[in-house]
Amino acid sequence: MINYKYIGITVIVTLIIACSQTRKTTEAQTKEVTDKTLLISGYPIAPVAISKVKITDDFWLPIIKRVQEKTIEYAIQKCTEEGRFENFLIAGGVKKGTVKGKMPFDDSDVYKIIEGASNSLISSPDPKLEVLLDSLIGIIKTGQEKDGYLTTWRTINPAKPPADWVKVDKGVRWEYMNMSHEEYNAGHMYEAAAVHFKATGKRNFLDIALKNADLFVKTFGEGNGQILAVPGHQIIETGLVKLYEITGKKDYLKLAKFFLDHRGDPNKKENYKEYAQDHKPVIQQDEVVGHAVRAVYMYAGMTDIVAIYKDKSYREAVDKLWNNMVEKKIYVTGGIGAKHDGEAFGANYELPNLTAYNETCAAIGSVYWNNRLFNLTGDVKYNDLLERIMYNAVISGMSLKGTEFFYPNPLESDGKYNFNMGACTRSGWFDCSCCPTNLIRFIPAIPGLIYAQEKETLFVNLYMSNNADITLANHRLKINQKTNYPWDGKVKLDVNPEKEAVFTIKLRVPGWARNEVMPGGLYSYKDKSSALPTLVINGKKQDVKITDGYFVINRKWNKEDKVEVNFPMNIREVVASDKIVEDQNKIALEYGPLVYAVEEADNVNVDAIVLNSKTSLEVKAQPNLLKGIYVIQGANGKDKFTAIPYYTWSNRGIGKMKVWLPKKE
Repeated sequence: MINYKYIGITVIVTLIIACSQTRKTTEAQTKEVTDKTLLISGYPIAPVAISKVKITDDFWLPIIKRVQEKTIEYAIQKCTEEGRFENFLIAGGVKKGTVKGKMPFDDSDVYKIIEGASNSLISSPDPKLEVLLDSLIGIIKTGQEKDGYLTTWRTINPAKPPADWVKVDKGVRWEYMNMSHEEYNAGHMYEAAAVHFKATGKRNFLDIALKNADLFVKTFGEGNGQILAVPGHQIIETGLVKLYEITGKKDYLKLAKFFLDHRGDPNKKENYKEYAQDHKPVIQQDEVVGHAVRAVYMYAGMTDIVAIYKDKSYREAVDKLWNNMVEKKIYVTGGIGAKHDGEAFGANYELPNLTAYNETCAAIGSVYWNNRLFNLTGDVKYNDLLERIMYNAVISGMSLKGTEFFYPNPLESDGKYNFNMGACTRSGWFDCSCCPTNLIRFIPAIPGLIYAQEKETLFVNLYMSNNADITLANHRLKINQKTNYPWDGKVKLDVNPEKEAVFTIKLRVPGWARNEVMPGGLYSYKDKSSALPTLVINGKKQDVKITDGYFVINRKWNKEDKVEVNFPMNIREVVASDKIVEDQNKIALEYGPLVYAVEEADNVNVDAIVLNSKTSLEVKAQPNLLKGIYVIQGANGKDKFTAIPYYTWSNRGIGKMKVWLPKKE
């Protein structure tokens, strides 16, 4: 795990000394188990928890371990160097000094690291890491004001924000909420505290979050002396829901809905317009607009409200927004947010390649939203999109070393255009470091996306080698999944119920294996594949149809039952809707769930690569290239080219890159 002696040792020792008394107190508390957490989410489908799934996969396990063993340590080092931890000490009066860092949301990076590390603890227990988190949590508590308020820059010097775009009038709390990020910091704190509580059973971070949430409940609303306002940057809504799920305290749920209900309210304190999805009430919104990260975080919160309140108007709005996104405003990688200006969605079908923004945080937020929609409906389309985002738009955001990152993720590079926050290649860090820390919080949570259950039905949503302990309504079973996915579409599952039992297993047949690039029809395959997915049970091929995107198996299961599915993988040529002007007469290449790109490191002249009807394409394993990949090798007579999975590009220096290749006969 983490090599602790290199983690800003002087500052960490300071933190441990500063919070040692707090940690002793928390260790003396009764350890609470997450099984007693109130299951009041409202979602009919529940994920199989991270703690119940052990990843053994050759593709995903190295990525998860990279985050656990390198990226968490690296991010802590960077936060130490930039004074993120020190800000809490200064706010608490333990140290003297001015605000460190350049962003009003620097506190949130600390919270996201703790969330990712807590997710890591669930799957890979590490006593030293747990002690380190206790130390960091102690320092966070040091920076919390007596009434629960916690945004360090405002506590240290409310008249002098760390960024010049944060306006100040009187130098008090809750000024210029569109950019102060007080609610955004709180939201990430709540999300992290909930995960830490589930991982450790300790209340030290949870109690900090609850004290802060109680302040928000007291401060915001329509009562006497309360502030009628909504968050500038959404995420507190989903964070409040998580606190509600743990505590059962309805005030948190009501405040989350209040914040959503009053977007677009002209009578509130500030109006943020389309940039922050504040141009009209959320139930009237039918087009995804504005800052893409804020948007998908808000849509996730709206989906929580649908699940808990069974609110039809919210449900109708969520469906319209999702349909608009997938039908008109999404890239073939699953990335969203076309414009650098405002980190925003563009107009319908505005999807440039060289200047694409596609923020990593937006992709991660979209995964959270799509996962909620699946848990609400069981519809296969949400996991089809989720898979595409994960394999392409999310993991492209982190280098194969785990210590360089993309903020935007363009679909083309000329080697010159500064697309990545001032660079045309991966960066070691950013003043605005939301994307690296978001990757840290998300990637260790991936095991929790593989399986889900509803009563006596088990959903197999993602394919990666693992061992899982599953508890259905009336039956317990173990699943062993083995596969070389995404390089091979063959998957084997050993199903071992505790005793002979009848239940249902629904195996998702990926959209690409059903001749669908992604839901919404914005992209399509040039040619339909005739190779059909197959299902074998205990050595016997099954004559079974795909039902709503699943192989549905309802039978009496016995120990050592074996299921084999095969999703035939071929190189596929993708074409875009004729409404996406920039992608006309072009082809994107795919293999399984992976989008491919040509890069200058493999091709002398990227701009000369052209596809035609005589182009030959072949998949070839390259175990020693880019941590082990399958490449697509193309040839037009003597002209040859090599395409690599999109997520691996820009790991070998600056150069040109293209996803969409010209098609000329």
